[in-house]
Amino acid sequence: MSAADDLLSHYQHVIDRLTLVTGSKGVFDVVVDGETLYSKQAMGRHAAPGEVLELFEQRFAEGVDRYGS
Repeated sequence: MSAADDLLSHYQHVIDRLTLVTGSKGVFDVVVDGETLYSKQAMGRHAAPGEVLELFEQRFAEGVDRYGS
């Protein structure tokens, strides 16, 4: 749940909805606006702490301040 916590802690002011969907066999994908941001299957590993947040910022947070900044 660290990825969800990171996203909501820093971008709750711009995220309208965040849905966690469980999958079989350890599926872990992060999809934003229909675009896969991170896929455990494709990477062959779990996301490192802060990795999903960094990917989100690179793709979707240009010009957006973190919450509370």
